[in-house]
Parts: sequence; structure tokens; C-alpha cells
Amino acid sequence: MSDESRDAPPRIVLDTNVCLDLFLFRDRACAPLADALAQGRVRAVADAACRGEWLRVLEYPSVPVRPEQREGLRERFDAVMELLAGLPEAAVLAPLPVCRDPDDQKFLELALASGAQWLLSKDRDLLKLARRTRKAGQFLILRPDQWSPALLGRTLVREAG
Repeated sequence: MSDESRDAPPRIVLDTNVCLDLFLFRDRACAPLADALAQGRVRAVADAACRGEWLRVLEYPSVPVRPEQREGLRERFDAVMELLAGLPEAAVLAPLPVCRDPDDQKFLELALASGAQWLLSKDRDLLKLARRTRKAGQFLILRPDQWSPALLGRTLVREAG
């Protein structure tokens, strides 16, 4: 690990529902996360697949977004989320648990491939896998209300490689 990456703020992955809470609903449970992101104490990361899902969800009739709000929500996402490309394929990384919902597997893969410390989700299927990823020393899966800046000083032990 280079000195630069060791000194960089830790990475965090946000599933789409957490992004809705953060960017659209401004849920108070996300306030500590919003503050940590604004202060640069943590880096939220996404890849093309996760960003694509965000853009699709903004078009869903069930999501209370007016057409004139969509561009602003895209801009907020892009301003906060660090878009990563060229990450290793999941198949060459340590084994991951398989999420019951195949659409959510991309968040697990991104968290592992990006070296994220946390995956924030409210999705029951993802949260059920928290013990397995923690036990493997990969990353923590937490609800937004379980994450706090107090976790910033703690890191999971990871194998080099």
C-alpha cells in the first residue's frame, strides 16, 4: 500500500436506496455521513453499474422525483461519488457471499474491488451478509444509522495482495 493511499480517506459504498436518502430525502440518519463526505473524511465510490442504476431509479414512477429535479440529483451524485473504472473483476478477488437479489451483487463487488471499508444499505438481503463479509475481513455492511464518524479510526485487517 502506498503512502498516498494509506493517507487517503477511507472508501465507502452506498447502495441506491441510501443515495436516495442522502441526495433526495436528506434523511437525518444520513446526516453524519453527509458531514463526513463534505469534510472529505470519507470517500463515497461508485462504478458505471451503480451509477447506471442511480440514473434508472430517478426515472421510476414510484420514486417521487419531478422531472425538473432529475438533473440536480444527477449532479449531486456526480459531485459526491468518486466514479471508479478499471477495478479488478470480482472473479479474481477473494470469494464474496452471493446476494439473494442479483441486482445487489454489484454493490458487494464494488466494495471488495475498491477496498471500501463499508457498504451502507437498508436492503435486507445485503444486511444479511454483514456477518460473512466482516468475518472474512472484507468490509462492514451497515445501515446508514449504524455508521458514524467514530468508525473512521477503525479499519478491518486485510490480507496484503
